[in-house]
Amino acid sequence: MKLGIVGSGQIVHDFLSASNQMQDVELVAISTLARSKSVAEGLAQKYQINKVYTDNEEMFAASNIDTVYIGVPNSLHFSIAKEALAAGKNVVCEKPLVETSEQVKELKKIADEHHVLLFEAMTVLYLENYFHLKEDLEKIGKVHVVALNLTQISSHYSEFLAGVHIPKFDRKMGGGALMDMNIYNINFCVSLFGQPEKITYLPTIQHDTDTSGILNLSYDDKQASLIAAKDAVGPTRSYIEGEKGLIYFDGPLNVLPDYYVQIGKEEAKRYNFNKYSHRMISEFNYFAQKIKNHDQQAADEAYEHSLNAIIVLEKAQEFLPKND
Repeated sequence: MKLGIVGSGQIVHDFLSASNQMQDVELVAISTLARSKSVAEGLAQKYQINKVYTDNEEMFAASNIDTVYIGVPNSLHFSIAKEALAAGKNVVCEKPLVETSEQVKELKKIADEHHVLLFEAMTVLYLENYFHLKEDLEKIGKVHVVALNLTQISSHYSEFLAGVHIPKFDRKMGGGALMDMNIYNINFCVSLFGQPEKITYLPTIQHDTDTSGILNLSYDDKQASLIAAKDAVGPTRSYIEGEKGLIYFDGPLNVLPDYYVQIGKEEAKRYNFNKYSHRMISEFNYFAQKIKNHDQQAADEAYEHSLNAIIVLEKAQEFLPKND
């Protein structure tokens, strides 16, 4: 994977900090806004990136780049991914891939027309613990209750309350608890249990933004409560409860550091199969391999999952105040 990076914010810093442990990922270039050029130049120097662009279109035209990683505010994902795919580049885009199901479908159409692959960087779905947990669901019997909790008070929360513009709280930029955090819970739940029959979102609104919220997904045989909060301090323990036992885990879902399986009244057993300390390594190793082999089936499966998750996200957004 010969990679061109779009963005120079925190998520890109996070990605680059682990890039030297990724397999078959070559950092070729980085593109950012002109006002952030000095930041990009600093990253280029630190991580041995050869070229800095301030024009995405110019970078997308570079023949020595086969894949673009998009790490910008959520509201820009669709337009930038669309441009990169149309330029014949494979795309790995940060979560959430886009904001609507129609946008997902349009990106897939463009990718297919240009014979390139599209993937959403949703860390939890590529962690080794996720795959083992998925297999261990059989041990706990039929599941009836799911409670996922991703509560992380934002370091910018006090600034937001004071009226400072913070992109991750700006719904026009794809911010808010639903888009920025609960999207992990949605992906995890939909990947394990499929599409719900009914969706209800109960948000806490401050300054026109859902700073926290509870998303209820109703299935014919189970109820799932998905909590995400940027405005509170609390436990992050999550549960999957079945007729024979339960699975639970602590910590952010996007990291899924370990999990426990408890059958009946037996003592819970702890498991950790993750290979790497950084959450982004496993997913990018996967993307690099699939892109190298031009694995269309893998891209198609990733698309179907992203579409299903975005459909849930889209329906949940209907419970938010209109974003004029």
